[in-house]
Amino acid sequence: MKYNFDEIIDRTKSNSVKYTPLPGQEDTIPMWIADMDFKSPPEIAQATMAVAEHGVFGYTEYDLSYEQSACDWMLRNFNWTCYPKWNIRAPGIVFAISVIVRALVPPSGNVIVLEPVYFPFRDTVIANERNIIVSPLLLNDGKYDIDFADFEKKIKENDVKLFIQCSPHNPLGRVSTKEELEELGAICLRNKVKVISDEIHSDFVFPDYHHTVFAGISSELANISIICTAPSKTFNLAGLQASNIFVPNEELRLTIEKEFKKAARAHLNIFSYAGARAAYLYGQDWRNQLIDYLQKNLDFLRTELVKTNGKIKLIEPQGTYLMWLDCRELNLSDDELNDFFIKKAKLRLVIGAESGIGGSGFMRMNIACPKAIIEQATSNLLKALEEL
Repeated sequence: MKYNFDEIIDRTKSNSVKYTPLPGQEDTIPMWIADMDFKSPPEIAQATMAVAEHGVFGYTEYDLSYEQSACDWMLRNFNWTCYPKWNIRAPGIVFAISVIVRALVPPSGNVIVLEPVYFPFRDTVIANERNIIVSPLLLNDGKYDIDFADFEKKIKENDVKLFIQCSPHNPLGRVSTKEELEELGAICLRNKVKVISDEIHSDFVFPDYHHTVFAGISSELANISIICTAPSKTFNLAGLQASNIFVPNEELRLTIEKEFKKAARAHLNIFSYAGARAAYLYGQDWRNQLIDYLQKNLDFLRTELVKTNGKIKLIEPQGTYLMWLDCRELNLSDDELNDFFIKKAKLRLVIGAESGIGGSGFMRMNIACPKAIIEQATSNLLKALEEL
């Protein structure tokens, strides 16, 4: 089947977070929050409609067929063998991270991240009254590198108990190599640090790059790993609220599950099971065509940004549909930069400064939308730059 990713779908009356504008931003194009403007694969709608047509929405029993479909997806796409019993069901990864932080890090204990960082990681740790330790990523010639020496130094100096990484990286679009993950893992093993690896963007990797599951590198790393995945980004199912928290080590899994019980975690809802299972069972061709479409959107964006004469530079993405734009040549403060995009370019993006160290002067753009929207957005931007 050939899917129509060019279709413009009106989401303004659907209670979409993305399309609910802030006051004064009603005329902006929303390219901020990480969800897509594409219809999910039709099999997902069919599966959820079958549940609706049944008409009884009582308590839903745990269904191993969902877990198995998720494990089959990981084996088929990433050559990682996982098992249904490893999975701790959760409505969302950030929710799960909040619980895991409480389970593994004592009050006032320390958690390390690499910045720029997906800011809910930082906010969740702080909300749970634990401390964030930052190891900055280094930008060299348009590419971000990990400062391994600084990473280990910060762990030792601060008695860090937990490392949270986003792989592939949000907001940078960076895909870590196996060798980089091995080095991070070796440091964590030496210092008895557990690792949450949020791999929700793993299905969005562009040609010439490869996603490596952190726990799949070795049994030693599997023993310290919590691997977080979900169909929500890949198939645009955030509203269904289903995610997978794979914990291979049984003792670690029991510790985390105990904290989940304290949080009174319930079953996933009846539509989550049906929709997520259908995604994993029938969504492969849709996902493959989606990657091709996103590649074309990326190619178009790259070409248009060349016309800014270096004022806005694309940090070349290796994965995700989130573009990291270097706007430092505009010489604007972060507030001025945000105002420029909203008031002049009529675009709502994510302010890079929200991602912490190294984010100032950058903006994050979501290109998971029909090409016509990208065309309008870049036209707005180029016109605003001329006026600036």
